[in-house]
Amino acid sequence: MIDKSQLKKHGNDYGIELSDTVIDTLDVFSSLLVERNKQVNLTAIKDPEGIAVKHLLDSLLVFKYADIPAGAKVIDVGCGAGFPSLPMLIAREDLQMTFLDSTGKKLRFIEDTLAELSLQGTVLHARAEEEARKNVSRETFDFAVARAVANLRSLCELTLPFVKPGGYFIAMKGKEGGEELEAAKAAIKTLGGKTAAVNEVTLPDGSERNIILIKKISQTPTKYPRTATAILKKPL
Repeated sequence: MIDKSQLKKHGNDYGIELSDTVIDTLDVFSSLLVERNKQVNLTAIKDPEGIAVKHLLDSLLVFKYADIPAGAKVIDVGCGAGFPSLPMLIAREDLQMTFLDSTGKKLRFIEDTLAELSLQGTVLHARAEEEARKNVSRETFDFAVARAVANLRSLCELTLPFVKPGGYFIAMKGKEGGEELEAAKAAIKTLGGKTAAVNEVTLPDGSERNIILIKKISQTPTKYPRTATAILKKPL
């Protein structure tokens, strides 16, 4: 499916070491994605190089910019077809990964993929603004990740309530990430966060990315997150 030697080279070029076993598993995952995509709309990116760069490498860049310790508890908010969470888990099976999305057909693909690849993970079919208010999920994660889900002002309200104080929200944004971060400063502070780092990176195909690390420095006030309607109508 994918050019495995090319993906390994891309990883090395970006300081991400990938074993042959991990590369092989990423290749199997890519084939599963393309096959299921024929039945269910999971991704607009279908070509091998596009999947390797814009899905796999893009997801794995998390490890270049964030120090995620062994056994860390991670939630992918709005995981879609499993990016960045599935490539992250393939590369790091020690992670306690939770996949959260409101779309059942995408979660079924994730469940099938976990089974096919013999990986362990927790799949949550829920809306983020509702799940984050439950004691079982609220402020229980070391890291929250989200890729291309919503504008950062709204996204912070959907993700930071999941993160325990001392943990991090990793926002994976396109070239507009810097502008979104500027507009989200008040929201980040209100929700108990503080910007820790902004990493600009260009993928091999020229795509620009911003990987933003927001540290949780205090508890999120109990009134957040608000309802989806309130978040959309009046972002923080």
